[in-house]
Amino acid sequence: MPDEVRKLAGVPVLVCDPDGPLVATEQDALDLIGAAFLGAQVVAVPANRLPEGFFSLGTRFAGDVMQKFVNYRLRLAVIGDISERLARSPALRALVHESNRADHVWFLPDLDALDARLRAAA
Repeated sequence: MPDEVRKLAGVPVLVCDPDGPLVATEQDALDLIGAAFLGAQVVAVPANRLPEGFFSLGTRFAGDVMQKFVNYRLRLAVIGDISERLARSPALRALVHESNRADHVWFLPDLDALDARLRAAA
């Protein structure tokens, strides 16, 4: 399945293909942002498309990517089970907790949870 824009809770979401390439650089993130400008307000990236460095906060890659989405006024939803990573990293747990309390970056288990979150935010 290619990346595609779908409506979830009436909001256009760029749903990224789980089998697509890794989002391994800031340029890869900017490419997703550019694709979202074709009509999406949210980019849903499967967690498996993010390299381990994204979840290792010492690399600062997650912060750089998240800031790019905020700067371009797009929401980012990381979709998938990251429970093993959360169990290993108190810093990542704190980041996910704080992000999920805010409105720009969310870590959610699946697209149904994203749909519910968008409905609640409306």
